[in-house]
Amino acid sequence: MTAHQLITHISTVDTSSLVDKVEMQLLEIFLNRGLKTGDKIPKELELATAMGVSRTVIRESLTRLKTMGLVDSAKHKGTFLTSPNLTQILQKSLIPKILDDMTLKNIFEIRLILEIGMADSIFNHITDEDIKELEEITDSEPELSNDVLFDIQHEIRFHGKLYEITQNSTLMNFQAMLLPAFNYAYDSGLINKPLKEQKYTSHKFLVDILKTGCPKKFRDGMRKHLDNHFCRLMN
Repeated sequence: MTAHQLITHISTVDTSSLVDKVEMQLLEIFLNRGLKTGDKIPKELELATAMGVSRTVIRESLTRLKTMGLVDSAKHKGTFLTSPNLTQILQKSLIPKILDDMTLKNIFEIRLILEIGMADSIFNHITDEDIKELEEITDSEPELSNDVLFDIQHEIRFHGKLYEITQNSTLMNFQAMLLPAFNYAYDSGLINKPLKEQKYTSHKFLVDILKTGCPKKFRDGMRKHLDNHFCRLMN
């Protein structure tokens, strides 16, 4: 057998640490046993004995799972399987001043896509009281010139209310998570490219659609409202 032939028969070495392996095995055990949110898992010592590893390895593996939001511990009650809070996990790594410009632009684009796409949910839940609050927000907005297409505080207040109307807690949490990156994208000048033609659909026009229109008209209106942002991101 030549050296080249020998190389082709050599398998790669598993370089993952013992903690990595135990972490993945624990996940497989939880899934295979059909555990659900709120179910109690065995104690550290029981897991260590069953898996043939030290209690330290089990503890570190469980700590990783806690960081992922998959398990949680309660004093005198033990450790339980939990449903991870996805936005909370993402928020830990979403630090605007560390993220590069392209990532920040992508995050800002996600915000635009979400706000166009949530029309059906808004129409399904909106109330007369919500309409009244949106009208109060728009009535307090300053007049906008050709150079100033929006006031950031009113922009956040108005759009934040739209997220609230959906009654989708995950969506609302996601919006709160995106807010620091949203602010940073404005403050850093990432989306302040000059536009040859400034097109703008006002918040008041969107409220009129919510009062008498339909989800499709609102999607179209929101797309026009955000058109300047899209132009800056795409050009």
